[in-house]
Amino acid sequence: MRSASAPSPDPGAVPGALGHLGPGRPPATTHALIEEVAFRLFDEQGFDNTTVEQIADAAGIGRRTLFRYYPSKNDIPWGQFDASLRHLTQHLREMPADLGIAESVQRAVVAFNHVDPSAVDQHRRRMQLLMSTPALQAHATLRHGAWRTVIATYVAERRGLSPDDLHPRTIANPAQHRSRLEPHRRQHILSAAHQ
Repeated sequence: MRSASAPSPDPGAVPGALGHLGPGRPPATTHALIEEVAFRLFDEQGFDNTTVEQIADAAGIGRRTLFRYYPSKNDIPWGQFDASLRHLTQHLREMPADLGIAESVQRAVVAFNHVDPSAVDQHRRRMQLLMSTPALQAHATLRHGAWRTVIATYVAERRGLSPDDLHPRTIANPAQHRSRLEPHRRQHILSAAHQ
């Protein structure tokens, strides 16, 4: 664990920005700082009433810098979802070849949905925003499609098929459904444990 005085690098940082060791400008911000500021504004003003300019100003960065970290305002509540998809892909690739596809996908889904205990409150906040904001629900279609593509690609590679074939897509759809249910089960268990 890093000491409190040494800032830990943001694993999803923009290349050449955070964790910058070479020549050039020092880091402007982190994904975590942008999220913290954005969620505060979303809580105060509502998601739809918060502008990208307000988020950038509150984070002390320019609009262009914000867009280097997040392509759109709708991407901020999703956190570092693309990095999570890369981890999911890696986790699937590391599954033993003799492990069945269903078991491999199930293990990967459980790992994908793991939330560090220190991040549970922020995760609840994130999920509440994602599930209660119509603009984010529409954006979820894109995110869920990318998630299904990771699973379908894995299944296709294991079966020697195309990710667009019916079998990989058929497995990816219920796997995603289980993935969306898993955080709710975990939240229910956590809530019960705190009572």
